Amino acid sequence: MQLRPAQADDAPALAQFGRASFAAAFGHLYRPEDLAAFESESYAVAAVAAEIAGGECMHMLAEIDGKLAGYCKMRVPSKLAIHSTAANPIELGQLYTDPARTGQGIGAALMDWALGLARDGGHDAILLSVWSGNTGAQRFYARYGFVKIADIHFKVGEQLDEEYLFEKRM
Repeated sequence: MQLRPAQADDAPALAQFGRASFAAAFGHLYRPEDLAAFESESYAVAAVAAEIAGGECMHMLAEIDGKLAGYCKMRVPSKLAIHSTAANPIELGQLYTDPARTGQGIGAALMDWALGLARDGGHDAILLSVWSGNTGAQRFYARYGFVKIADIHFKVGEQLDEEYLFEKRM
């Protein structure tokens, strides 16, 4: 497995991977029109390309045999900072891995990168939101010292999901 930062020409593959990952994990929760609205906003190639080119988000890609196997997106400033007392938090926006490769260390490698980025950037906390029903992800984050600090909502189309805000103090 190799980790590398996303580049401009990665936007189409990254958008497709994010869309497919989100739909596979959560698509069954939403009306088709809500899912389509969310995907067109969050996983449009232009939106992903703008994130890669901009200064707020950093994407780290995990590749196996040259094929995208996962990615992690970190954001500064954090959109979730209003819920925390941290002075300089960073946000883990997405950590997705290929479901067929679960248990192969991809998520761990990406999390190690995220922790290093936070530490090296002088951030005092990492914030992330996780769907209240995603107990597997909650266990994964708890293994790294993340704790629930608030109940929040996440909008997908017109639907508001119950989410948990997790924080890891650095």
